[in-house]
Amino acid sequence: MGRSKAKQHRKHLQHIRRRTAPGTAPGTLVVDPTASVSTVRVMAYSANDFFEEDHFSLQKLPELQNRFAVVWIDITGLGSRELMEDLTQRLKLHPLAMEDVVNVHQRSKADPYEDYLFLVARMLDDENTLMSEQISMFVKQGLVVSFQERPGDCWDPVRQRMRQARGRVRVCGADFLCYMLLDAIIDSYFPVVDRISEMIDEADDEILHDPDPLHIQKVHEIRSQLLSIRRSIRPHREMLNELIRDDHPLIQAETRVFFRDCYDHVIQVMDLVDTYRELTADLRDFYMSAVSNKMNEVMKVLTIISTIFIPLSFIAGIYGMNFDTDSPWNMPELGWRFGYPIVLSGMALLGFGLLFAFYRRKWL
Repeated sequence: MGRSKAKQHRKHLQHIRRRTAPGTAPGTLVVDPTASVSTVRVMAYSANDFFEEDHFSLQKLPELQNRFAVVWIDITGLGSRELMEDLTQRLKLHPLAMEDVVNVHQRSKADPYEDYLFLVARMLDDENTLMSEQISMFVKQGLVVSFQERPGDCWDPVRQRMRQARGRVRVCGADFLCYMLLDAIIDSYFPVVDRISEMIDEADDEILHDPDPLHIQKVHEIRSQLLSIRRSIRPHREMLNELIRDDHPLIQAETRVFFRDCYDHVIQVMDLVDTYRELTADLRDFYMSAVSNKMNEVMKVLTIISTIFIPLSFIAGIYGMNFDTDSPWNMPELGWRFGYPIVLSGMALLGFGLLFAFYRRKWL
């Protein structure tokens, strides 16, 4: 992820706000004008029967409910206020719950009502892990209604199991379908976390071989991704704990076992995220140590070079002075025929001698 995506994420966070004005009556639906147009997709099934339609009309819903044991209505896009109001009236949904559906900054939660459950989950964006999408669900007897902000989700394996009647899905109720959808959302975190683990290993190798300011920037971006993932996954723990702990007639006892498994997956993701955050902190310290060691090596080389040239500069300074050779305190070597090459040779021998001494002491 580059700097532009991080900037886009900060801009997105700045624009997350409620669209209802202060003092507005609770439960007022204010749809985001930039939201996608809503499309309705339905999948209905019984033990020996199955139905699927991409563009579904809610007027056919009573017929499907009489014909099939479980009906799943999947709504993509939150830009159709008429559809939201129609659903609220048909299914007798609480206006406060529908208000939370269109205000997509909710934390993951489970709100029980008289004859249905309202759930909110966060699904990661595969392309930009700093962004997450709100998934809202209403679970009633024999009916699940899900809401997505935009096209694209992690539920294709669930749909395939429903089409092919694999596993328990076609013989269980709406609570099991709710579990499968939540489990798919939670499990979609694992590939993202594994990809971040590979990025951490790459950053570790890069810092080890050649520490560069770009590497610490990469570590900072990884840490931002982990913080965003942790912020998205952590509320799921409380939400699933409520589904497991609290008795609700829509959640069967045998389904609670599966919700406990989903709860375990949340804990695993959180543990991995916390571990990788500690690794990124260690990488930052490792980078600073590597840069410091590299600077020390440079300073050591410069110090050795300076040390070698100190005696040479001393000799050159002596012979750079002007003396009268006729004085009693003369420098007789100034009058030698080979005095100049002899002094240069002596300086070269002195320099190589110092290099050899440094090498023997393992300073080089």
